[in-house]
Amino acid sequence: MQIIELRKKNQLLDQAIQVFWQQWGSEENFKFYEDAILQSATTSSDIPRFYVGLEDGEIIGTYAILRNDINSRQDLCPWLACLYVAEEHRGKGIGEKLLDHGLSVAAEKGYETLYLTTDIDNYYERYGWKNSGVAYGPGGGSIKLYEKKTTK
Repeated sequence: MQIIELRKKNQLLDQAIQVFWQQWGSEENFKFYEDAILQSATTSSDIPRFYVGLEDGEIIGTYAILRNDINSRQDLCPWLACLYVAEEHRGKGIGEKLLDHGLSVAAEKGYETLYLTTDIDNYYERYGWKNSGVAYGPGGGSIKLYEKKTTK
């Protein structure tokens, strides 16, 4: 699998926007995903950044590194978000490769810790992520907070 950062002239940009939106968005928020990814593809800032995993030219996985994953923990940064592996490619270690890539990218950018939130049970622990509490979403509900030291 090849992991590609989405940039302005990337041929996969439009297709990747669709994949991120279909996995994480709703009918009402396509423009949110489109604008977030397009803006990240042209910024000189180190984050946000969106990534896709490719196999034979097909997007089989995604993740992003963001300033905040739309939760109450505005004091923490950066966040790994939008981790997705296409169903037919699950169980092959692709999620772990995407997580490791995210940790390496964060380390290269000078961050010591990467954070994420999830409602999935017992997935991130397998890869050394530590459940360190909860964060709250805009609707007031809680979600598990994880962190992991970055690697170089």
